[in-house]
Amino acid sequence: MNCIIIEDEIPAQNLLKNYLSKLPNLKLKGVFNAAIEAHHFLKTNTVNIIFLDINLPDISGLDFIKTVKNPPLIIMTTAYPDYAVNSFELDTIVDYLVKPFGFDRFLKAVNKAEQRLEVDHKTEQNSIFLNVDKTLHKIILEDILYLESDRNYITLVTKTQRLSFLDALKNWTEKLPQDYFIQIHKSYIINSKFVNKITGNELYLESNRLPIGRTYKQELLKRLHVK
Repeated sequence: MNCIIIEDEIPAQNLLKNYLSKLPNLKLKGVFNAAIEAHHFLKTNTVNIIFLDINLPDISGLDFIKTVKNPPLIIMTTAYPDYAVNSFELDTIVDYLVKPFGFDRFLKAVNKAEQRLEVDHKTEQNSIFLNVDKTLHKIILEDILYLESDRNYITLVTKTQRLSFLDALKNWTEKLPQDYFIQIHKSYIINSKFVNKITGNELYLESNRLPIGRTYKQELLKRLHVK
């Protein structure tokens, strides 16, 4: 993971550099005395974590974050505990370090950032953007209840929305995770996590009742571990 330090006090810079040298998974890409210098760097470089002082000479750390488009994760540093409370109003801030801080507290903050990055990465992998009526909708794959095919259209159903668009059901068999999405009919693919019950050739998915195709039933029961 790439990180930078934005800090105008030399002793604080040296402390952070010393701590970072003990963590080989973190690569220090730059140390900046002023936010404006870092702003130019961020435009052309990939950074995962910023160690950011709140009190900077040209602009406060909190105001600086608001100027950055899609900011990295932030670990704030400050000598004033009162600032730390306000800092959590910004979602990109994962922790704050009140000076002086030891290595154990520093490591705790880094672990928080790493966990957040891991969660964000998984979310990106498990989501797609769907273009419907010139609007991009972010869909978390695990939230999909089922997909229904009707001629040339697909209707994607979650607990909160129904989206219809031109597509073929076969195109979705590769897009969806195979471990919990199952085709149960020539016109339906379902999320097995939401199956409530099966009665005859019908399947209940939350409050939805869907038909089970005869040629799909055996595979469905096998995937659901029904003996």
